[in-house]
Amino acid sequence: MTATGSRNAPDVVDVVALGESMVTFLPSRPGRLADVPSFDRAIGGAESNVACVLATAGHAVRWVSRVGTDGFGDHLVETIGSYGVDVASVRRDPDRPTGVYFRTAGDRATDAHEVAYYRAGSAASAMAVGNVDLAAVRAGRVLHLSGITAALSPECRDLLWELTEPGPGRPLVSFDVNHRPGLWRDADGAQALLELARRADLVFVGDDEARAVWGLRGSRAVREALPEPEIVVVKQGEGGAIAFGEDTDGLEDADGTATSVRAPRVDVVAAVGAGDAFAAGFLSATLRGLPVRQRLRHGHLMAAAALTVPGDLAAPPSRDHADRLAALDDDAWGRLRLGPGWTRAAAAPEEVRTP
Repeated sequence: MTATGSRNAPDVVDVVALGESMVTFLPSRPGRLADVPSFDRAIGGAESNVACVLATAGHAVRWVSRVGTDGFGDHLVETIGSYGVDVASVRRDPDRPTGVYFRTAGDRATDAHEVAYYRAGSAASAMAVGNVDLAAVRAGRVLHLSGITAALSPECRDLLWELTEPGPGRPLVSFDVNHRPGLWRDADGAQALLELARRADLVFVGDDEARAVWGLRGSRAVREALPEPEIVVVKQGEGGAIAFGEDTDGLEDADGTATSVRAPRVDVVAAVGAGDAFAAGFLSATLRGLPVRQRLRHGHLMAAAALTVPGDLAAPPSRDHADRLAALDDDAWGRLRLGPGWTRAAAAPEEVRTP
C-alpha cells in the first residue's frame, strides 16, 4: 500500500487530519494539580499533532476541525498554522467553546498522573456531516482520523462513518484507534471503534489498548479481528511494532505477511505524544513509497523525537538524518540509543550513540 499517486486538483495536499485540538496547560513544576501554582500554555490533539509533525517534515498538510470564537480558538489556529499546516478549513463556532485541559507533569503511566478535561460541549464535539467542508477533507492523498473523534458525540461518529464510506476517489484512510475510555458515555464504544477500523485502509493500534477495548491478546489476534485494512500496525511499546499486510516485506511469519521492527532505546523525558509521532513517521514514509520495514523505523524515530522532549510536539530529525538511521543494518539499529537533542545531532551512522 502506498499513497504516491497524484490528483488533478489545485487544493490537493498530502494528508488531511480531522479532529479536535485543545489548549493544554502544563504545570510549572511537579505536583498535584491542587498544588501547582502556575501553568504554561501549549496545544494538544492527536490529529493536529500528526498534522504538525508531518508539516514540519516537509509534507503538505491540512487540519480540519471546529474551534470556538474565543482566544483559545485563536491560539490553536495560529499555533497549528505556524507549523506550516493549512488551517483555512477550520470552522469557528459562536456558541460553543474551544476545549482545554490541564495535566500534571508526571508520567501518564503512574497513579499520580492527573488530567482534567474541559471539553464537554466543545466546538469540535459539534462537528457533523452538515457543517464540515467535506470536499476539503477528502482532497488529500491520505485522510487521517482517530477514535477520539468518534467518542466526542453521535454527530462526530456519523461524520467518521461518512468519511470512511468506501467509494471511488476516496483517499487512503488512516485510522488510529486511540481508545479513550473516559470519553465514551455508552457501551457501544468498542464496537464503534472496531467497525471504523475495519473500514480503514491503514490502522494503528496499541496491543495494550486492543486488549483493553476488544479483549484481544497478541498481535496476530488483532490482525484476525481486522482482516479488511490493507495494513494493520500493532504498537508494542518498548518492544517495537509489527505491521500486517499483503505488501509487507518481512519474513518473521511463515506466510511473509508480517514485518516486525524493535524500537530503539530512548532516554525518555516525557511519555507523551509518541503515538501520534509514530503515526506521522509511518505516514511520511508511506507517502514516499518506502518499504514497510522503513516505514516502521521512521515511525520509531519520530516517536523517539517526541519522547525526548517535555511536550507533545518535537522537531523531527531532518529527512536525511532519519533516512541514514533507518538504513542501518539490524545490528547497528539494535545498538541505537537516542537521548535529548538527538534530532539536532545529525550523527553519521557510525557515530550513533550506544551504551
